[in-house]
Amino acid sequence: MKKLSTILSVALGLFMIYAGVTHLQKPVFYLPFVPEFLPFRDAIVTVSGLLEIALGIAVLLPRYRYLSALSILALMVLFLPVHIADLFRDTPAIGSHDAALIRLPVQFVFILWAWVASRNATLTRPVHEKPIKPKQ
Repeated sequence: MKKLSTILSVALGLFMIYAGVTHLQKPVFYLPFVPEFLPFRDAIVTVSGLLEIALGIAVLLPRYRYLSALSILALMVLFLPVHIADLFRDTPAIGSHDAALIRLPVQFVFILWAWVASRNATLTRPVHEKPIKPKQ
């Protein structure tokens, strides 16, 4: 189980880094997902990309895996309303209503993926103390 958990965590980290980089390389693709009532929409896309990169790197490091996986989970929950709203748009940001219908359950897969990574990570304490397992 430990090996599978490590593989899932590394895959999550690499996925988050890739997603973050694409936010920076193709911000025009992500901009329609940001609600129009929010100010600084370009900055939101950039900051979310940088945050995804940082969390992706952190989840690769066993010492930070627990906290970073929980942070990724929170980020995926934060993005959930965006994907729900996309279903009800005349022209979904993702391209089509079919794509929006597929994308929404995928968001739940990302949430579950981050949760599994956090549940199987070792909760670490300061260097002078021994690591502990989170309560199951």
